[in-house]
Amino acid sequence: MTRVVAHRGNSWVAPQNTLAAFEAAARGGAHCIELDVQLTSDGHVVVIHDDTLDATTTGSGWLKDTTLAEVRDLDAGSWFSPAYAGQRVPLLDEVIELLLRHPSLDLLCEVKGEWTPDEAVRVTRPLRAAGLADRVVVQSFWPGTVGALRTADPDLRRGLLLGDVGPDVLGLCAALDVVMANPHGLLLQQDPSLVARLHDAGLRVAVWTLDEPTDWAAAVALGVDEIITDRPDHLAGWLAGGAV
Repeated sequence: MTRVVAHRGNSWVAPQNTLAAFEAAARGGAHCIELDVQLTSDGHVVVIHDDTLDATTTGSGWLKDTTLAEVRDLDAGSWFSPAYAGQRVPLLDEVIELLLRHPSLDLLCEVKGEWTPDEAVRVTRPLRAAGLADRVVVQSFWPGTVGALRTADPDLRRGLLLGDVGPDVLGLCAALDVVMANPHGLLLQQDPSLVARLHDAGLRVAVWTLDEPTDWAAAVALGVDEIITDRPDHLAGWLAGGAV
């Protein structure tokens, strides 16, 4: 069965990477939510995609130069719709609370940028302490960050995001001891054998970010394990309707 992963929550109907979007994903039939974590200037883990605040909050400037108190004072919902005014940039701890309220919902957690092991433990430790290890995969585009996550918690499942595929991709996945390799959808068009090669190496595959039925059908035909989408409720309905 192909699993539905809600990209930054149900970001088609609610502001991305907010608790409202994650709740909407749970109601919409997603098996898993995908989100992005970064650190504030004072070392707190918050859920936001961009390095800057401008696109999805009422703030501006670099997140890395902003304290948690300053980030939490921002509105992260009104840019999407006035109905979501007052949504905040979530803490990782708030997402953990949401996952505990929705025991059927898993987490695909992207760690943005280069992190050290001491920084990575700020993500792995609370997930482990909450008893969520069997429901979480932590991932990154940055091999060094995946390595830091391994050092922080060797037994927490990890994934490598693929924006391109070099000749050493399978060796890199083996060296990082990941359980997932998650490619951009265009890579499947360019190399239809990619999913089979990753599966043969013992890896699960979640493809991103596909929002149209024609792309869903192509990905399912290639055998992907999970589809990351901005439209998880639509994808769940499409799959339930026996469209493939």
